[in-house]
Amino acid sequence: MARVAFLGLGVMGFPMAGHLAAAGHEVTVWNRSPAKAEAWLARHAGRAAATAREAATGADFVMACVGNDDDLRQVCLGEAGAFAGMAAGAVFVDHTTVSAAVTRELAEVASGVGIGFVDAPVSGGQAGAENGQLSLMCGGAEADYARAEPVIAAYAKICRLMGPSGAGQLTKMCNQIAIAGLVQGLSESLHFAEKAGLSIASVVEVISQGAAGSWQMANRHQTMAENRFDFGFAVDWMRKDLGICLATADETGATLPVTALVDQFYKEVQTMGGGRWDTSSLIARLRR
Repeated sequence: MARVAFLGLGVMGFPMAGHLAAAGHEVTVWNRSPAKAEAWLARHAGRAAATAREAATGADFVMACVGNDDDLRQVCLGEAGAFAGMAAGAVFVDHTTVSAAVTRELAEVASGVGIGFVDAPVSGGQAGAENGQLSLMCGGAEADYARAEPVIAAYAKICRLMGPSGAGQLTKMCNQIAIAGLVQGLSESLHFAEKAGLSIASVVEVISQGAAGSWQMANRHQTMAENRFDFGFAVDWMRKDLGICLATADETGATLPVTALVDQFYKEVQTMGGGRWDTSSLIARLRR
C-alpha cells in the first residue's frame, strides 16, 4: 500500500480518491473548496490538507484531477504547490485533460527536482469513475509508469503507456475527437426517428445490435429521448477539450473538419444556457 495524495475532488476526482482509500492506500485529499474535502472525509478513510503542498508532503504518489492548464500549473508550482512538498523519487500522476504542451512543461520541471511525472487522462465519465472502470491513456517514462500503474489500478478498467510525456494527452484528444462526431451522429439519428414517428426505444434496440452500436447509444439514448442533460460530462468542459484538439491539430497539420463543426454546435448549446448540460445535449439544438 502507498501513501497517496489526491488533488481535486470534482465529479471525477471524488470517487477516484475513494477507490484509492477502499483499496487500502493511505490517502490525503486536497480541494480548492474545503467543503468537498470535508464531504469526502465523511465517506472515506483518510485526511484532508490545507494546501496542495501539504497534501503532497510525504506522499509516494500525487494524483491530480483539476480543470485546465492554468489550474494544473497552480496545483503543481509555487510555494503552496505539490512539487514543493514532494520528495525526490515520488511520482506525480495527472488525470486532468490538458494540453500536451503544459504536460511537457511540468514534466520537465518535475524531472529537474527528481520527481516522476505521468500524464494519465481518463475516459469513462462520472459513471466510470464511480464504478472504478475508467480507461487511462498515459505518457511518461516507463519506470515512472510501472510504479504508478498498480496504484492507478484502483479505478482503472484499462491503463496503457502510450509513449513519452504528452502521449497520454494526445491519445485523450483522439478520444474526444471520436466522441464529438459520434454524439452528433447519434443526436441526428434520434432526432430523425422522432420526426419520422418511430419509437426511439425500438429503433435503438435494433440498431444498437449492429454496426451503429456504441457506448453513447447504450448509455445516453434514453436520457436524450427524455431531454434530460443534468448529469455527466459538461458541454463547457467538452469545448475546452475540443479547443485543445483543434489547437494541436493546427500544430501537427491534422485536418479536423467534423470536430470543428461539432465544436460550434456545442457553442450553440452554450448560448441556449446548456454549458453545464451533459455532452449528449447536442440533440437539444436540433429540437429548437
